[in-house]
Amino acid sequence: MKLIIKNMLSTRCVNYISDILKAMDISFVSVELGKVNLINKLSLNQKLDFKNEIKQEGFELIENSQSILAERIKLIIIQMVHYSEENIKTNFSVYLSEQMKHNYTYLSNVFRAENGISIQQFIIMNKVERIKTLLLYGELNLSEIAYKLNYSSIAHLSNQFKKITGLSPTNYRQLEVNQRIPIEKIGA
Repeated sequence: MKLIIKNMLSTRCVNYISDILKAMDISFVSVELGKVNLINKLSLNQKLDFKNEIKQEGFELIENSQSILAERIKLIIIQMVHYSEENIKTNFSVYLSEQMKHNYTYLSNVFRAENGISIQQFIIMNKVERIKTLLLYGELNLSEIAYKLNYSSIAHLSNQFKKITGLSPTNYRQLEVNQRIPIEKIGA
């Protein structure tokens, strides 16, 4: 049995859900970003207990197809922006359509209905958070970051960054206060 879990967007989330399943003595095959593969189907009581347990930490068991689709879109974007070591070289709309096997307009409409923002806005918000992380690490210069995240130019990256944060990338790098947003809070 497969469970889809909303807001399960980092390794820490995977570990937390794994710990809950073990504590509840629920056998599972795997726990991945956004999903759990169980060995057996949950009883109604187990399902209710699991829902209540994960809700305490901001997770939610998703059971309708539109919500599942929207969560899968989020996971693909997060995986591509935050966890892929490859440079982003493709258009997200094409990539999402190929991965989800749906027309992009349909995906966009479902995503907006479920999250209240467009896929494009969600992508930009994630890219800005990734830029913040890369700036704080200091391993890449702005040109390398722009290339890695498939920006057409440093100016495009800087304009988008400033529009979201109110700061230029250079000013952000100089801040002593970390103003990053946890992945699971982006677009929430």
